[in-house]
Amino acid sequence: MKNISPILLLCVIVTVSCAKDTKPNPFLIKKNHIGLLTDSTQVKELDAIFVNDSVVRYISGDEFAGAVNAIEVFEKSGKKLMDLFPKETLDSTSVISSVRIIDERYKTEKNINRLSTFKDIKEAYKISKIDNLINSIVISVNEINAAFTIDKKELPGSLRFNMDAKIEPIQIPEKAKIKDFMLHW
Repeated sequence: MKNISPILLLCVIVTVSCAKDTKPNPFLIKKNHIGLLTDSTQVKELDAIFVNDSVVRYISGDEFAGAVNAIEVFEKSGKKLMDLFPKETLDSTSVISSVRIIDERYKTEKNINRLSTFKDIKEAYKISKIDNLINSIVISVNEINAAFTIDKKELPGSLRFNMDAKIEPIQIPEKAKIKDFMLHW
């Protein structure tokens, strides 16, 4: 009986010393979550998730027209972190469908953030699709449900004004900067 106690004590010490810190990184972006915010988070849960931050909801008055109002998240210091877009306007049980990342501290597991370049994106992820819009291009990465917008001012002149051009990754300058970083769930 005396031999069991030291062995049990040793097992407990080893287990406790090897235990990982299970606190999630609030700035880590993965396919279906950002920190504690997930693809199944409801609007009514935002105040509890961002307890140390400020959640700002606007009511535009055109809710009957079907407009979706952005929910802004700020640090207490006033620095904007992100914009959240619920699937349904003025519905506290609606889930978040899109997130616009504003703060550069939010990073994917492969260290892609708002300050990354096109080169960083294409080295870290497989580009799923490139959409050619009027003033920008949108680079989709299905692996993380992300879309990166790059201003057409970053592209060669021959691609800036041709909306019909099929833009290939090789045509985008490696140092092109990200204008917007969106996640879609």
